[in-house]
Order: sequence, then C-alpha cells, then structure tokens
Amino acid sequence: MAEDDEISLAPLSAGASLSTLAYRAIKDALAGLDIYASPETVRLDARRLSRDLGVSRTPVREALMVLEQEGFVRCEARRGVYVVRRTRDEIVDIVHAWTALEGMAARPACSRATDAQLAGLRSAFPDFYGEAPPPGATAYADANIRFHQTIIALGDCPVISGLAENLLMHVRGIRNLALRQDGRAERSTREHAAIIDALCARDGARAEQLVLTHGLSLATLIEQSDEEPAWSFEPEDAGHDLGIPHPTGAAG
Repeated sequence: MAEDDEISLAPLSAGASLSTLAYRAIKDALAGLDIYASPETVRLDARRLSRDLGVSRTPVREALMVLEQEGFVRCEARRGVYVVRRTRDEIVDIVHAWTALEGMAARPACSRATDAQLAGLRSAFPDFYGEAPPPGATAYADANIRFHQTIIALGDCPVISGLAENLLMHVRGIRNLALRQDGRAERSTREHAAIIDALCARDGARAEQLVLTHGLSLATLIEQSDEEPAWSFEPEDAGHDLGIPHPTGAAG
C-alpha cells in the first residue's frame, strides 16, 4: 500500500483516559484511509500503534476492542488485527444509509447555514465548475469526499454527523473507487454543481432530492458492476501489514 494510505498518529496527551484517547486517535486515522484502493487487506500492528501513540499496549488493546465491537476492525487470535472491508451488498447498504443522512442534512443546511458559508461553496469547490480532472485523480477524490462531508456539517445536526462519521471510512474508499469508472467523475462534477446551486438558493427540497439522486446512482453503479470489486475479502487472506510512520516528536 502506498505511504499516503498509511496511518499517522501523534503521541497522546494527558487528560481523558488513555484508552479513550487511543480509540479516538485510531478511529480518526482509520477514517482517513482509502481501504479499498488495494486488494490487500490492511492489518494493524498493536505494538506500533502503542509506540506511535506513546502509550502502553493496554489502552491500545482496549481501544481496538471497542473498534471491533463497532465493526471497524476484526481481531483474530494469533493472526492480528484487520481493518474490516465490507461485501458488495453491505457497501450498497452503507451508501444508502449515508445518502439518507446527507439528504436529511442538506434540507436544514439551506436554513441553518450562513450566507457566507453558502457563498463559499463555489470557491471551495472550483473543480465542480470547470473541466473534470481525470477519474481517480487524488485532488479530485479528496475534494469529492470533502464536499459530502461539508453538506453533513452544514446541516448542523450532531446526531446526523455522528452517524455519518461511522460510515466515512467505507464511503470514502467506495466513492474514490467509483470515480475511476468511465464517465463517473464528469457526471459527479455536474451533480455536485447542481447541489451547490440548490443550497445557495436555499431550496431545501431540491437540495435534498439532488443529494438522494446523486447518492443512489452510486449504489446502482455498485450493484450493476460486472467486475469483482476491490472490497471483496477472504478471511483466510494473509493481508497487508500496515506500516505506521513514526510521527515527528513521538516518543520512541
């Protein structure tokens, strides 16, 4: 896996319990991964996590237990800890769930977002109003997921934001994977621009409908794909041992 996809963790500071801090740090790092970019399974090394966070292995083990209960990782005796990747059917369900949440956020965003926030959408996402970059381009892929996160944030609903956060790791990877399909990036830019226009017009009903149409088209793309997706996972696979770079200033 490329180094850009590796987890980077900073040492924890005193305050909340170390297991809680470790949980938050690891979960945030996982959310930033594109776990479907490679057919290899991502494996976490608890010892390296402990080293990079500057804590003992106990809070890291406790954090990983919680993450396993939440479905983010799978702990296998004598084999290690693996980041969970979903099946095709599960991914379709996740896309449906995210789309519903984003649609529910888009409607209140039209009344809750400030004029400055809405006016800044066009300048924040200029790629949506020009020629689409090549599918799979890193810059566009990053802007794509940031756009959908922005809609969630503009809805200003902590419950929706919290639920969406737990889906982000999978949604990020699948959206990036979909952008590599012929014509998907160009279609995506047009639909994003239309969503921004509806938000700026404070047309909640239209913004919600456009978000739903956009998200459900992704679910349909996944369902109808003839290729075996990169998210397929066989439990017996050895997997890829994820290297975690030692952050600047971390304890050795």
